[in-house]
Amino acid sequence: MAETRLCGRCGTEFEPRREHARFCSADCRIAWTKEHVGDPDVAHNALGWSLSAMRESAERLARAEPLESARMAVAVSEAVWWVTIVDATLVRYYPDVYDDVLAGMSEECADQIEDILAGLRYVRNQLGVRLDPAEFVQHDPAGWTWHSLPEPPCESLSPRGLDWELSRYRAYQARLSDQAVAETVTIAADFLSRTAATVPPSHLPGE
Repeated sequence: MAETRLCGRCGTEFEPRREHARFCSADCRIAWTKEHVGDPDVAHNALGWSLSAMRESAERLARAEPLESARMAVAVSEAVWWVTIVDATLVRYYPDVYDDVLAGMSEECADQIEDILAGLRYVRNQLGVRLDPAEFVQHDPAGWTWHSLPEPPCESLSPRGLDWELSRYRAYQARLSDQAVAETVTIAADFLSRTAATVPPSHLPGE
């Protein structure tokens, strides 16, 4: 049975797409933001500059083949951070648009995208907590690839947190492990850029 929660604004029961989801829809999140944060355009403005930073970091990563391990690790860390920031913003504020773009893809491609993004969220959560960035990447004859990793220790997590973390880990192993680092990040960044480009003006916060 899927996990459900109560929306933090309207109280509707919903199935969360992410482990930190608090609202049943973008409308509830935007309404809550207006009531508790202030500027309704913050999300849209943040999405704009986050997209630019994501694209630049993905492009740097694609040119990073000659880099030594330490510098490559920094490039990976930066790219993963921006990809997951943009992904979280789109899922939180524009979930219908996000789902529509996925629905327009083949099932195989949509599954690949969702698994790559889940794997990158696993990398983000592990960075600086259990693993150094350099432990995620390796250089072999094919270039820089993601390193296969053992299952993470999860003793301190709640059952719900354990499910989320292991699902991200399995996605990492399935879609990132032994695959080209730059290629997987580029796939994710291209999807997020296409999704952001389809957000209509009527979906902008405050309109």
